[in-house]
Amino acid sequence: MQLVIISGRSGSGKSIALQALEDLGYYAIDNLPAMLMGSLIDELREQGDRTQLAVSIDARNLPTALKQLPTFLEALREREIRLQVVYLTTDARILLERYSATRRRHPLTRDSDMTLEEAINKEEETLLEIRDLADLMIDTSRLSVHDLRRRITDQVAQHRKDQLTLTFESFGYKRGVPLDADLVFDVRCLPNPYWDPTLRQYTGRDTNIITFLSGYPMVEVMSNDIQTWLEKWLPAYQNSQRSYMTVAIGCTGGQHRSVFMVEQLAQKLVKLAGEVQLRHRELGLQYTLSEQPAEPCTPSQHTPQA
Repeated sequence: MQLVIISGRSGSGKSIALQALEDLGYYAIDNLPAMLMGSLIDELREQGDRTQLAVSIDARNLPTALKQLPTFLEALREREIRLQVVYLTTDARILLERYSATRRRHPLTRDSDMTLEEAINKEEETLLEIRDLADLMIDTSRLSVHDLRRRITDQVAQHRKDQLTLTFESFGYKRGVPLDADLVFDVRCLPNPYWDPTLRQYTGRDTNIITFLSGYPMVEVMSNDIQTWLEKWLPAYQNSQRSYMTVAIGCTGGQHRSVFMVEQLAQKLVKLAGEVQLRHRELGLQYTLSEQPAEPCTPSQHTPQA
């Protein structure tokens, strides 16, 4: 049996993730009391017609159940159940905006005098143990509904048990470090194409920027150093039962240097991983790179920032 546990902060998209799995054939249950999970699995196994189960477990559970969740999960793994814990998180400021826009009540404010901000912070504290247990963390701060559904499909439903899903993500420090990054490399020390007015309209995927950055030896040195480190340590992460690894590369605006570096590293590491996911946060792009030759890039119409 395959079991996916969806957890995370209220307002981060748990219902959307659960619906995406339900649409893919999973038997989905929202807000399942954690202590009933074992009984539910026994019942489904007796019936024999349900092999994929997705449940949502969050701060609405009883506090005692949440504390015992690590023990529950360990017992499930001993029963040879393929288990994935997915944690959705969102920047607190964005959660405040979402609740203000929808005028919905936060679950922790219904029976207390807490303010919305206090409830958001309290929920994060309550879910720390689940967050630490998560196999995959997804930052939904800047994801659309369609982006989140795609991430759930690609990284959860289609994920193989023996596979390390390697993701390279470019970002701009102006908008903060991705909350779901496992490793972060800062490339702001590299030459910045932004200061050439003729290059500002392009991105790190375009020939003009590739030519510019390739002309500096220090760029290749940094790329090779990161590649060497990843080639040495990624097998160790995989041997420790790690299923997902997100490597985030950041520059100031997330348009030129970080995008270029992500593209270069993905090309170099795809042979080791077999397949890598690429995300360019500030460009709104997400795609998969396999060992097959990639299609040539076309000039971008995106207006970059420094």
